[in-house]
Amino acid sequence: MITVATHGHCFDGLCSAVVFTRFMQALRGSGATFEYFGAGYGPGQSGVDPQKLRGDENAILDFRFSRSEKLTWYFDHHVSAFATPEDRAVYDAHVATHEGRARHMFHDGAYPSCTKYIRDVAASVFGVTMDDLAELVRWADVIDSAAFPSAEMAVARKEPPLQMMTVIEHHGDDAMLAKMVKRLLHESLDDVARSEDVQKAFAPLQSAHEQFVKLVEARATTHGDAVFVDLSAENIDVASKFVTYALFPQSLYSIVLTRSPSKCKISIGYNPWGPRPRTHQIASICERYGGGGHPVVGAISLTSSDVERARKIASDITDELAVPATQTPKT
Repeated sequence: MITVATHGHCFDGLCSAVVFTRFMQALRGSGATFEYFGAGYGPGQSGVDPQKLRGDENAILDFRFSRSEKLTWYFDHHVSAFATPEDRAVYDAHVATHEGRARHMFHDGAYPSCTKYIRDVAASVFGVTMDDLAELVRWADVIDSAAFPSAEMAVARKEPPLQMMTVIEHHGDDAMLAKMVKRLLHESLDDVARSEDVQKAFAPLQSAHEQFVKLVEARATTHGDAVFVDLSAENIDVASKFVTYALFPQSLYSIVLTRSPSKCKISIGYNPWGPRPRTHQIASICERYGGGGHPVVGAISLTSSDVERARKIASDITDELAVPATQTPKT
């Protein structure tokens, strides 16, 4: 059995699991069996529980590295993949002592999506190609890197894959993850996204999304290069990091504080359609407060009761992003 831990409630995490499964089927044969579970960055979640790595082979995808000796496959593209220097040292030691097909751990913080990274490594290192999953890879890459033609497209969510993304982000528990991996191995992304169950789940989320847009319009405040939205007084289950970019196209950074029954979340991003280049490394900022992400987008999670601390952190980050950094950020 192959156990797959992937970034939960995440479109790129789901697609990574699909591509990795197809990759493993090519290496291990069609009789290989799999189990899947989602890993999260919520309060108290510092990484994958080693006890869950119970397969004959164990993979972590699109998520923080683990030093567990049970880990046999690793793929990630987050610059915050290594929580400690010791984690990085274990990874580096593996890379240094394994070459070619003997190497099973891969990290590249420059890749726009983990899905594409797995696809490319499978082809270049192991000779496994997956041309039939090209559209799945393309959409995972667009979504995770925010490579949309406009902020309005990301906010409107008219394309079926964006509607499916919304459903996965809000309902993508372990059961849905396993179900969707199996479907996407045999059905096209467009067919799954347009299916009755996905569209039925999307309808109420779209309604909530429209209400979220109205809240952002009412609560957003500008601070130099940054837009701050404090929604901690609300109970928010549906949020989009792209709304501020559509409403404030001249902004460079967005800081959105939301609260749900389970956590407070500070979502931070650079406007890819903004008028000037980025001067801050967002993942590094998030790491100071126990979060992480990419150079252009990241998040921090606290317990739902820790609202005042979340507000203070969000305010401090807003002040920092309101003005250009004095040094060019590392990419």
